Amino acid sequence: DWLAQAASQSVAERPARSYNPLFLYGATGLGKTHLMQAIANRILETGEALRICYIPAEQFVNEMVTAIYEHTTDAFRARYRSYDLLLVDDVQFLRRKEHTQEEFFHTFNVLYNGGRQIVLTSDRHPKELEGLEERLVSRFEWGLVAAVHPPDYETRVAILRKKADEDCVELDAEVIELIAECCRSSVRELEGAIIKLLAFSSLTRREVTIELARQALAGAGPNAFRPLDAPRIRDAVAEAWEVAPASLSSPRRSRSIVVPRQVAMFLMRELLNLPLAGIGREFGGRDHSTVIHSVRKGEERLRAEEAFREKVESLRMQLERGG
Repeated sequence: DWLAQAASQSVAERPARSYNPLFLYGATGLGKTHLMQAIANRILETGEALRICYIPAEQFVNEMVTAIYEHTTDAFRARYRSYDLLLVDDVQFLRRKEHTQEEFFHTFNVLYNGGRQIVLTSDRHPKELEGLEERLVSRFEWGLVAAVHPPDYETRVAILRKKADEDCVELDAEVIELIAECCRSSVRELEGAIIKLLAFSSLTRREVTIELARQALAGAGPNAFRPLDAPRIRDAVAEAWEVAPASLSSPRRSRSIVVPRQVAMFLMRELLNLPLAGIGREFGGRDHSTVIHSVRKGEERLRAEEAFREKVESLRMQLERGG
């Protein structure tokens, strides 16, 4: 994630003069909040007298509701428009909240036009934020949009070693490698695995060995010790698009279901080389012509939409590393 890290460092060194806004997106637990807070801390360390505000979008929404109820919207508006650096975490919580979006739109404009820095995070690319006004999506893309991906194997090993050092715990290399193999989705999952392993060791009064680690981490993460097969691809795609795995095999034809279904069929064809009839059976017995159509539509979107292509490629890499 060199782009997200380099951009964050640049913003910290030259706020409102590098990338404004800076929009970081990726799944939960990948370190977006850490990057955002590092920007604020770096600026504070310089001693520059800037008014800085970090706030989760959900809190912004709640404060907006309270301000409306208590007739204090003018004070609410003045406060958020006075900051030199506004960092809003998880802006996906603004979706389908029309009044809050209206207020945030004008706050964004005031800050941006005043040459002040805005940093935003989300669990998905701005173009995939359904329920968000197009004018906000457009503004979120005015600066730099950078993806934060799941850590690769080498990074996971480095994170685990650092965590072990910080906790003054000695872990054998093979134990660290086992954790890195079975916990692939996020930094949070890696840290949780170490906590679970140490708790298991303490409660059973046994030394941490590779055998103990296998027992403690059995089932750790959705893909731990699980081979790459059609159900795993379906489950991973469903998780990435936040839908129920069973819905991909249902007759539903809404966009929220059709798109991940196309992705799952495409990945089964690409990663497993399954026959069309076999893929069809995985999705409620669909015939081969339906599968061909879905795979082709998925390929067309991959060529046409950069955000979609990045998401699918990230998922593909994650599945291949765990296969």
